Amino acid sequence: MKVCLRSLLLGLALMGSVSGMARVQFDQWFENRTLRMDYVLSGDSVEQRISLDELYSLPYWAGRRNNLDSLHLEGNGQILMHDAASGQLIYCLSFSTLFQEWQHTEEAQRSYKSFECTHLLPFPRKKVNVTVRLQNSRREVTCERSFPVDPEDIQIRRLDKVPAQPHKYIVKSGTAEKCIDIAILAEGYQESEMDSFYADAQKMSDHLFAHEPFKSMKRCFNVVAVASPSIDTGVSTPRNKDWRRTALGAQFDTFYSDRYLTTLRMKRVQDMLSGIPYEHIVILVNTDTYGGGGIYNQYMIAAMHHPSSLPVCVHEFGHSFAGLADEYAYGDEVTPYYHRDVEPWEKNITTLVHFEQKWKDMVPAGTPIPTPENKNVKTETERIGVFEGAGYLKKGVYRPVQDCRMRVNNVPAFCPVCQRALKDLVNYYVK
Repeated sequence: MKVCLRSLLLGLALMGSVSGMARVQFDQWFENRTLRMDYVLSGDSVEQRISLDELYSLPYWAGRRNNLDSLHLEGNGQILMHDAASGQLIYCLSFSTLFQEWQHTEEAQRSYKSFECTHLLPFPRKKVNVTVRLQNSRREVTCERSFPVDPEDIQIRRLDKVPAQPHKYIVKSGTAEKCIDIAILAEGYQESEMDSFYADAQKMSDHLFAHEPFKSMKRCFNVVAVASPSIDTGVSTPRNKDWRRTALGAQFDTFYSDRYLTTLRMKRVQDMLSGIPYEHIVILVNTDTYGGGGIYNQYMIAAMHHPSSLPVCVHEFGHSFAGLADEYAYGDEVTPYYHRDVEPWEKNITTLVHFEQKWKDMVPAGTPIPTPENKNVKTETERIGVFEGAGYLKKGVYRPVQDCRMRVNNVPAFCPVCQRALKDLVNYYVK
């Protein structure tokens, strides 16, 4: 296979420091503060632009303090922070965006749009250069832009005195420094419905921590429910010409897909969380209409009052927290998301191009590839193999087990491969 030198160097830079090099120490390079970076992605089906919007300073840092200069997952984009004087990489993170999904839609072929993005970075002690990089579904860099940041810049808006929204801790295992902090936001709940929201947040949290590996690693998490009251109850549904005045501007019909529930108002989301330590965002929507969405290292959102709401929450959290891929398939047609000659970066699907990077070590000797499904059982979540059909394709993309929480709603557990991926990610954050 032909390998691009730039892609090879990118992989070495992102996936870990060179053996023998000293790891980046948090206190040497960063204050115990957050640099909130608001930026805009714009373009159409072929063009991408990255523009800086505004920088904020928050009076705490709730993110990881270890593994600062390496990535556990590649994502569809990365943010890289380099020391301006030496050029040393001192922090990086990966993510995916709704903008990149939108680029694959029919609308993007005839329209030019912009999307808000926001990420939290540790606040540097010295001048740095922050680079935002986007990649396509072939894992090729398609656009990048660097922005110089001077921590003494008077235009960095300080939010030290912004009062926090009313909130309650559902799980409190330790300090933000030691734990992974999940913030649950209310969407479409009026002020008078906040008791209902807090109850829903408790249900969602309880259901998540009933799943392994979250159950056995609960000590690694804090969960806070944040009251973000809306003027109207419910959520906007454009296909019904029903627009609601809600705190976070969420709506169904994202990209004209009925069940795709998202918000494009990332600045509103972040503003609601000012004054509260958080890393990962969950949005619960006050509606009984089925729907949701999960964008890696952005947020998870789900309707809360449908009978399948709790399973959907766990599935979508698999996307937003751990970058797990969908394991279901639609058909044989080519999709713009996965290619049979490119290994996906997600841990739970493979094209067999680089299967040794995935769960090959977990497959019992003698297992046929592809692995035949057992049609005599309703669900099968433990037998590890290489089952064809995943990433929306019936052919050429493979999943680890016959049934998993990332495939169908009625499966009660993550498969062993997804559990390992989740456990490894938690350890990456806290160890």
